[in-house]
Amino acid sequence: MTNKKVKIAVNGGIDFGAKLKPSQLLTLAKYMDEDDELELTTFQQLYLEVLEQDLESIVEELEKVGLHCYPVGNYVKSLRTCNFCKGEEQEGMPVAKELNQRMARREVPFTLKPAYTGCPIGCGEPLINDIGVMKIRDTYNVYVGGKSKGKDAKVGELLFESLVPDQLYRVVDQLIDLYAEQGKKREPFPKFVKRYSVDTIKAQIDLNEMS
Repeated sequence: MTNKKVKIAVNGGIDFGAKLKPSQLLTLAKYMDEDDELELTTFQQLYLEVLEQDLESIVEELEKVGLHCYPVGNYVKSLRTCNFCKGEEQEGMPVAKELNQRMARREVPFTLKPAYTGCPIGCGEPLINDIGVMKIRDTYNVYVGGKSKGKDAKVGELLFESLVPDQLYRVVDQLIDLYAEQGKKREPFPKFVKRYSVDTIKAQIDLNEMS
């Protein structure tokens, strides 16, 4: 029997702010030794190391208390969001939840960080992440290729604007498919966007494609 440990990313899901309940904290603590540390990432996730042989049962227990679990590595990360300072419908929380469901956990050439904000103030920092979605009134803009760190840090480029939710879902689905198929091994998404070009990406996305 192996004692190999694997890392999983855990958070409380898409909600009003980043919050955890006592029952969730106690469940996490069950799988930590006295000297273990729980790493909090900048992407609103907690990294927990567990025995690989127990992974499936541990994930099941974490999910029973309302936690969301994601793989660590070359996958789409869970959606970074703003704290939804106004009402659920006004800030587009149902759309954010649907985006997270569609995007997170998908395998890609290199870790991909999507971000969402419910208004133009941009608390979710969509313009400096790989894929950014910004709600403006009743429609959504999509930005690609943003980068928050390094001497080549930059704001993402506008890919589409004034999308309705169904169009938004089609765009992100096809965008991730394109990156998964055409991205080089361990090629960060901003480099893929630069190499492939925004115009070429846009030309290969069909807003009217059926989901």
